Amino acid sequence: MKNTETAGGIIINDNRVVVVSQRGTSWSLPKGHIEAGEDRLQAAIREIEEETGITQLKLIKDLGSYKRYRIGKNPKEVDKTELKTIHIFLFETDQTELKPTDPHNPEAKWIPKENVQELLTHPKDKEFYQKSLKEI
Repeated sequence: MKNTETAGGIIINDNRVVVVSQRGTSWSLPKGHIEAGEDRLQAAIREIEEETGITQLKLIKDLGSYKRYRIGKNPKEVDKTELKTIHIFLFETDQTELKPTDPHNPEAKWIPKENVQELLTHPKDKEFYQKSLKEI
């Protein structure tokens, strides 16, 4: 099994949070693998820009991390070949237009913050988001 480190964020704009489609089959918070030479925050900012087009971010706080298996080819299944440690930061933005540039995450949309967990595909993402709601 491969262990990977990823980073991303919960981005707030006017009581809404942005979510991204992964390969058009599942929904998550914008995040991705930490590349060589990057720290967690740098990776989160880069991934958010790639998956949403948002470049104007104000860091609010580090929300911590959690572990989960990657989503399988069938989004209702997990792929136990990769265990991810996901680091999530809370950001604010005034930017509202979403323009993803990542071909694997072609769609992003704003959702009222209280509805986000209903859309997230992975149960661990839902659980972490629910725990983070009090911080948002």
